[in-house]
Amino acid sequence: MSQARQIDPADVIRSPKPPSFPALPDRDLVFEIEQFLYREARLLDQERYEEWLGLMTEDVHYWMPGMQARYRNDTTAGPLIERMAFYDDDLLNLRRRVTRFMHATAWAEDPPTRAVHIINNVEVELTAVEGEYQVYSTFVNCRGRNESEENWLAGRRTDLLRRQADGGLRLARREIHITQTVLLAKNLNVFL
Repeated sequence: MSQARQIDPADVIRSPKPPSFPALPDRDLVFEIEQFLYREARLLDQERYEEWLGLMTEDVHYWMPGMQARYRNDTTAGPLIERMAFYDDDLLNLRRRVTRFMHATAWAEDPPTRAVHIINNVEVELTAVEGEYQVYSTFVNCRGRNESEENWLAGRRTDLLRRQADGGLRLARREIHITQTVLLAKNLNVFL
């Protein structure tokens, strides 16, 4: 049985390889996608959830796996879709969450959460499918409730945006990775 050769970190530093990135998309497309993400954030901040749902495709998958702290020598694959997830929703489940947020008996939202979404580091890549775009972004979400309760979430997102027949963009897939391994907030009454 052969032993796997250990990589000496000094070898990597001595001869670094430049990254390979796909060709840059058109500047107008990047601007359009950035505006889509910023407007989506504003809809969420203003609790315009029905309009937010209108930004989704019928086959949307909204997924935020639970994070695991792993040592570097752990070669297990990243988060698995079969494991625990804070969100693992299709359009029907997103609608159910929105209905619950808006209901008068949603005690966790009375008084309502005051949220701010900050979206940054937006990168757009063309895909092999015309009209579909892979979009990477980072976010910070600050939520305030009552007089003094405040929670922060930060993370990265990978989205798949799809151009519709009417020319508009819609969210077909969102994968969210937060930095916290243990959710410090009392609840997760927020979309990221």
